[in-house]
Amino acid sequence: MSVELGTFLRSRRERLTPADAGLPVTGRRRTPGLRREELALLAGISATWLTYLEQGRAVRPSDQVLDALARALRLSGAEREHLRRLAGGAETPDSDVPEEVAPEVAGVPALLGDNPAYVTGICYDVLAHNAAAEELFQGMAPGGNVVRWMFTEPAAREVLVDWEREARTILARLRAIAGRNPEHPRVTRLVAELTEASSEVRAWWPRYEIRFSQAGHKRLRHPRLGVVTVPHASFHVAERPEQTLVVYDLRAAVDGGA
Repeated sequence: MSVELGTFLRSRRERLTPADAGLPVTGRRRTPGLRREELALLAGISATWLTYLEQGRAVRPSDQVLDALARALRLSGAEREHLRRLAGGAETPDSDVPEEVAPEVAGVPALLGDNPAYVTGICYDVLAHNAAAEELFQGMAPGGNVVRWMFTEPAAREVLVDWEREARTILARLRAIAGRNPEHPRVTRLVAELTEASSEVRAWWPRYEIRFSQAGHKRLRHPRLGVVTVPHASFHVAERPEQTLVVYDLRAAVDGGA
């Protein structure tokens, strides 16, 4: 996890300009963003300590250091949370076997009737879904993967009216998952597969954008209702927090325009 922490810190340092940080700009720079010494000065830590963190050495920064780095790097709320999770140590990778979902959880989507619902695993494998989800998310075969569908299935660009925004969002969520589980075999394989298959993934993945699941609205092209704006929400399974129930409320759908 320390290696991933270093990668994240470097990516955020390189995107922040001296002007953004309120520092004077002097001459031409060979590398983008802040120099390591400048970030250390802004955060009030030693350049040596920052070097250790960026090199992925086995050191554990305090909460005060993390807060100082987050302020200096102007991290968003999601990025601050990701920084803390990375600094907290590696999670134990699951074995390379198919994920299982409890029968009680797998049965929940069917209870939601005409509202599309599905349960996903640690890297967005679809573990359970209802008929409404199958109707809406065309081409997402039972046992498929939401991120793979997003980037490799042409139907995704039809169903999701704002495809690029939604694709960047889900890739940013996968980036956060990969950061917390750098040795998880299924996550690693999925990232490699997507990188090979999609030019968008190859362009966006190095930007290290971070998002977490949250409620909101999406514009969808429904096969029967046409273009509608639909509220959605995600719920983590109590016993298996890496599994998530996603529900789209078609009862509250409104005309989404052309």
